[in-house]
Amino acid sequence: MQPTTHHLPLRIKQIWGYSALGSFLVLFIITGLLWLTYRYWDWAVWIPIAGLVLTIVEPIVELAFIPYRYQFTRYQISDLAVEMQAGFIFQKRVAIPIARVQNVTLNAGPLLQWQKLTKVTVATAATSHSIEGLELPEAEQFREQIMRLAREARHDNA
Repeated sequence: MQPTTHHLPLRIKQIWGYSALGSFLVLFIITGLLWLTYRYWDWAVWIPIAGLVLTIVEPIVELAFIPYRYQFTRYQISDLAVEMQAGFIFQKRVAIPIARVQNVTLNAGPLLQWQKLTKVTVATAATSHSIEGLELPEAEQFREQIMRLAREARHDNA
C-alpha cells in the first residue's frame, strides 16, 4: 500500500478560531476578577494590568498561528505505521507501529459536532495520539483501515 499524506479539512480553522474566542472570554473573566481583587482587596495594580495584557495578546497570537498550524498538521497510514506530524516551530513527528495499535476511538465535542468533524485517537499500550478535525466518513474509514492493518500485523507475527 502506498502511503498518502492527508491534511485536515479547512473547517478545522473555524473551530480553532472559536477556540481562540473561548480563550479570550475565559481570560476576560479572570481579568475582571483580578480587577475586583485590586479594587476591593488592595492587591497590586500590576496584577490586573498583566491579566489584561494576557487577555489581549494570547487570543491574537492563537489566531495568527492558525494558518501555520493548519499547514503543518498532517497524517498518513502505511502498512507499517500511522504517522502524525504537527508543529512549525516545535515540530512533533510520531510514528505509531501498526502492530502496537490496540484501539482507535472517535469522539467529538460540541464544536466539532457542529462542523461534522471528529477527533481520532490511536491508542497503544503505552500512550495515545490524536488527530483533531477529520470528516466523520473519513475518520470511520481511517479507524477501519488501522484496525484491519493491526489485525493483519498480529496474525503475521503469530
